[in-house]
Amino acid sequence: MLRFAVRWFATALGIGAAGSLLPGIHVDGTRAVILTALLLGLINATLRPILLILTLPLTLLTFGAFALVINGAMLALAARFVEGVQLAGFGSAVLGAVVISLVGGVVNWVLQPR
Repeated sequence: MLRFAVRWFATALGIGAAGSLLPGIHVDGTRAVILTALLLGLINATLRPILLILTLPLTLLTFGAFALVINGAMLALAARFVEGVQLAGFGSAVLGAVVISLVGGVVNWVLQPR
């Protein structure tokens, strides 16, 4: 349970950072950050593994770069369903996914129970 809480917190911080740092992403407050983090976690747990397997050849050909496109698509899908989150386009979603991944990775590294 603690691992889930740390991951969710890391994702929420990443979403907040992406909304603050990137002009193409607008997040209206804490409620939108929380809902987006929860929905993104659900989408990443269900759809992302399937998409990663289906696109494995393309991901291998691009040395993993296509995984960023998949992460951007997952963020765009979550943003469609959460009121208060707007993306300027798919490029913003991909950049937002990069920021969320970077912030999430650092937060997980610092807070993860060992």
